Amino acid sequence: MHNMRKTLSFIVLALLLFAIAGCGGTKQEVSSQNKPNPPAASSPGFPVTIHDSTGTEVKIAKKPERIVSIIPNMTEIAFALGLDQQIVGVSNYDDYPKEVAKKQRVGDLNINTEKVVSLQPDLVLADSSNGKAIAALRKLGIPVLASDAKTFDDIYASIETVGKATGTEDKAEQLVAKMRKDVKQVTDKVKDIPASKKPKVWVEVDPTLFTTGKGTFMNDMIEMAGGVNIASDLTGWKQLSEEKIIERNPDIILDTYGYYQKGATEKIKQRTTWKGIHAVQQGKVFDLDSNLVDRPGPRITDGLKQIAADLHPDLFK
Repeated sequence: MHNMRKTLSFIVLALLLFAIAGCGGTKQEVSSQNKPNPPAASSPGFPVTIHDSTGTEVKIAKKPERIVSIIPNMTEIAFALGLDQQIVGVSNYDDYPKEVAKKQRVGDLNINTEKVVSLQPDLVLADSSNGKAIAALRKLGIPVLASDAKTFDDIYASIETVGKATGTEDKAEQLVAKMRKDVKQVTDKVKDIPASKKPKVWVEVDPTLFTTGKGTFMNDMIEMAGGVNIASDLTGWKQLSEEKIIERNPDIILDTYGYYQKGATEKIKQRTTWKGIHAVQQGKVFDLDSNLVDRPGPRITDGLKQIAADLHPDLFK
């Protein structure tokens, strides 16, 4: 990460037209250099002060006109709120919606803060995982709104916060309402399934057996979809030993990396020590679209529907 040695200064270019008037052919000349720049036009509902999900107070003087998003889930939120024209930069990982292809790229895990600054943003959207970049940009006086969504309620709150920060509260409310409706459609179908009939689910985030525990939106999805997460005794994203996975004997295995690592499900099925697991014996090992289930954004309910269809194909055809 580059250390910033210069503070950000935004140059406002104002073109002032002066009427030339006079008596007897004399001209009045006015030097713009001696006149202060006119104040920025106020925006309805602004300025606003927001506490983002990291607990930081973020002050936004006017409705943002130039937005840089350095994390895909926040980019998807911004586009879903109709902010395409305001977005001027995105991360290297952004791939949805297709319009992101036209935006300037500002880095991957290592955000190029100099590139971000060059785009002159009046708002940066980030995730708590962008810690160093957030600190550097805030030090320069750039408003940074950071998300730290762990649960579905956190995702809704992130959307509403971006809506408030960008003057799109109504669209944010509509989007959250639509997502809640999606969730209800799933939970209504599985609500009568008795606990004894709910499948035990192992979620494999990577081949080193990292998984999702309680307090995560993916654990929420397993439960909403009518399943039982065999790692729900863990908190957050943790590893579970192979011995315990075999002992807990999941009925269904879901991996979140097969979408970009082809053949993941077959490799899981071929593990010698896993041949006695119910899910392997019954061929119930499925790839999940990682972009739908890993990103805490507007498409997370599409991920929920995919999980529900894998767990209960008879109910979700």
